[in-house]
Amino acid sequence: MIRLSWLVLPLLLSGLPSAGLAQSAQVAFGNSQQDSNLPVEVVSEVLNVNENDGTAIFTGNVVVGQGEMRLWAPRVEVVYKQDQSGIESLHATGGVTLVSGEDAAEGEEADYNIDTGMIEMQGDVLLVQGPQTLTSDKMVVDTRAGTAQMTGRVKTVLQPQSQSQD
Repeated sequence: MIRLSWLVLPLLLSGLPSAGLAQSAQVAFGNSQQDSNLPVEVVSEVLNVNENDGTAIFTGNVVVGQGEMRLWAPRVEVVYKQDQSGIESLHATGGVTLVSGEDAAEGEEADYNIDTGMIEMQGDVLLVQGPQTLTSDKMVVDTRAGTAQMTGRVKTVLQPQSQSQD
């Protein structure tokens, strides 16, 4: 009997996602799709503008808001489109927090391409969705689809469903 259970156990586990061994995971992110055409609001302690290269560097408790999404970082570089018609991208560094709806992610840095609505977070990424947490090296958020893909040593802990006792 014991021998049979040891033979069956690997077969049963092979159909389950492997915590700590996955290389990629697709997850939902945020309550809904984000409209990347909405205005981007930036608040900071200091602003330095470089008209020669079309950038602005915000430092000191930087908060970036667009619709339901918020991003916090110590430093955010804004790159404007060549024709100055709007923002091309944002590059946040120094420890970044991204919140959309009830989902929150942290990483060392993040790049946000306004036109595509894609956000790439890198460096010890932690995603918190209610009681569920995932970690990885990198996370790419598609704000338009409301999804994220985590890659590079993805790890989560799968909790068994608790059974209510009457």
